[in-house]
Amino acid sequence: MSRANREIPHYYLSTTIDLAVAMAWMRDRNASRPVAERLVPAALLLKSVALAARQVPELNGYWMEEAFVPSPAVRLGVAVSLRGGGLVAPALADADTMPLPELMATLKGLVSRARSGRLRASETADPTLTVTNLGDQGVEAVFGVIYPPQVALVGLGRVTERPVAVDGMLTVHPTVTATLAADHRASDGATGARLLTAIDRLLQRPEEL
Repeated sequence: MSRANREIPHYYLSTTIDLAVAMAWMRDRNASRPVAERLVPAALLLKSVALAARQVPELNGYWMEEAFVPSPAVRLGVAVSLRGGGLVAPALADADTMPLPELMATLKGLVSRARSGRLRASETADPTLTVTNLGDQGVEAVFGVIYPPQVALVGLGRVTERPVAVDGMLTVHPTVTATLAADHRASDGATGARLLTAIDRLLQRPEEL
């Protein structure tokens, strides 16, 4: 992290995403699932980030030897806080192609193994983009520090009810604040905005996740 702050010229972007459609779709799918297999908002959010990374490859890869090297695969790092203190970010391999139920089951396994110190070597190798989600801690917005040699980090806050204008009428919808910390050597604000816009667009079409 010291190296990241010293060497990486960070820039930051944020957006608020309306989750009304995604949450309604999730509730509808969960109605016919056993309790243990029901989807949670984190699964939808992570899958949308993984798909957005595939659509905006300029932020999915590494800064190496003074140049950006894109990755052909999406290995989504997921920041996990350890019980004894500290942080680890194991990778969800091919998160963009993984079905939602499989992604959620894999995520649960990763978190459990991370907190018990049983991560496999393959699960800690070469994430291409990291997500930090502090929504369960009550945080509304997260502005993270990039893990070198990656060039971007997506932060997700808690899902919260906010007033939203829809067709000229004020209503209350579930929303989430998504942020991006990115390396200005590898991309600019326009590219970063494309990633956040892609995440938003995907969450408005949850049936495609």
